[in-house]
Amino acid sequence: MCGRFTLTVDPSELQQAFPWLKLPADSSLTPRYNVAPTQGVAGVANNSQNTLEMFRWGLIPAWSKDPAIGNRLINARAETLADKPSFRLAFKRRRCLILADGFYEWRKEPNGKTKTPMYIRLKSGEPFAFAGLWEAWRSPEDKSILTCTIITTEPNALMAKIHDRMPVILKPEAYVRWLDPEPREPEEMSKLLKPYPASQMSAYAVSRAVNNPANDSPECIVPTK
Repeated sequence: MCGRFTLTVDPSELQQAFPWLKLPADSSLTPRYNVAPTQGVAGVANNSQNTLEMFRWGLIPAWSKDPAIGNRLINARAETLADKPSFRLAFKRRRCLILADGFYEWRKEPNGKTKTPMYIRLKSGEPFAFAGLWEAWRSPEDKSILTCTIITTEPNALMAKIHDRMPVILKPEAYVRWLDPEPREPEEMSKLLKPYPASQMSAYAVSRAVNNPANDSPECIVPTK
């Protein structure tokens, strides 16, 4: 799964990595070192706007009566997207990019009792995009809330030493297809949901400070000795 990630770059670095991205004039991105479920995440919906938007992390299907379902839908397995009622229609019609520059996973140690937090990113240090799905859920008060989920897949060679799943990191050449506003069949989109090349990624152990979502500072990504 993917339960925490980072987006620490400033808007100019984000614009360099995604030159087509439109940043709203009132955009006030601040470095995030420990993004957790139910919090706001920066993303791009497939609505032909290419505009940075803020989503609540945890998908609430449009048909849901209870927004608490979003707490359980922070991730969606690539292998079953076309079958699950919570994701089936969004996979076909409402895809998004979720922007990040690293993510965390917890490696189980040989003693079976402890887990070490690991920080994973691209070797280049550049920001990237997770493949995601989005929904616009309308509350009983008639307020529209944009929500999202991060798609996961089987691990690459690097991640297999840490966990049995990893988030789908899309290659830049896949952005246009993923953000196509037209409905797409699962067979076509599933081809994009593959493990990112391990040779282009790195991982290292970090402080257990990241275990607490209240800790959101550079300390979270400092390597431990």
